[in-house]
Amino acid sequence: MVKNNKKHFDVFNGDADGIISLIQLRLAEPKDSVLITGVKRDIQLIEKIDLSRAQSMTVLDISMEKNVTALEQALAQGIATFYVDHHRSGEIPTHQNLTPIINTDANTCTALLVNEYLKGQYANWAVAAAFGDNMTASAIALSNQIGLSEIQQQQLSALGTYINYNGYGQAVEDLHFHPAELFKALLAYSDPFDLILDEDSIFSTLERAYHEDMKQAQHSEILVDNEAIKVVLLDDAPWSRRVSGVFGNELANESPDKAHGVLTYNRDGESYTVSVRAPLKNKQGADEVCIQFATGGGRSGAAGINKLPLDQREQFISTLFNYYN
Repeated sequence: MVKNNKKHFDVFNGDADGIISLIQLRLAEPKDSVLITGVKRDIQLIEKIDLSRAQSMTVLDISMEKNVTALEQALAQGIATFYVDHHRSGEIPTHQNLTPIINTDANTCTALLVNEYLKGQYANWAVAAAFGDNMTASAIALSNQIGLSEIQQQQLSALGTYINYNGYGQAVEDLHFHPAELFKALLAYSDPFDLILDEDSIFSTLERAYHEDMKQAQHSEILVDNEAIKVVLLDDAPWSRRVSGVFGNELANESPDKAHGVLTYNRDGESYTVSVRAPLKNKQGADEVCIQFATGGGRSGAAGINKLPLDQREQFISTLFNYYN
């Protein structure tokens, strides 16, 4: 008898939304799986799978549009795929091996879609993910629905923010924890409040690191600040690559009428990583701005450019201003 050595693969974004989406699913349905993830901007993850070893896969919080070629190869080889996401999807393949839950509404995220799928089994975790993805209104709405106090909401907001913060960096070496290892550590807690109350947990470690890095970000160089947009430039350092996204969220929350851009130097010395946040009072267009550049993508409320050449900085600023002015 030939033994079947094929595995299930869990493929997920290394930010709060991706990690917590998988936490919910694996708490509800434990599964021996191979984990495929990386830094937040590392989204073409399906192509990293050895398809000859795969029997099935779950794909969470990465754009189908950016993964469609590898996805179609997997489906053609009979790999059953459960795909949940809220980013630009492009045309969704119709295939018997694909079960998609795709919703690109600006006020939802992957963990909220998973929460609906699981009928609220681990809703506290979903609230943390929504806060981490800066879906504040949606996080508060779910919190009120399940009866969380204001203090509990603040705790889950902090947790989601810290997990999200850990996902940013140009390479895994910039992060405090590899996203796969962070997922494993967090999966030990069926309720995030148990994690928060554990003084020896990863929560405390990330909390200290987050506040140290964000303190430095407050001194960033302001490139543009007008009635429509604010664009800042962070130093060339690991801390700046770690805070690029969460600092963008903080700026957006402080000035909800403006669009924001956060530029961080890449290690190549030739380009920037760019995080864009649409105005919270008009959560659309961030992806439309970013896809005008070669390595841009994302969703309507928040998007980015992985490698913006240094000499295209003014072009980016003009594009951002012209869109939102």
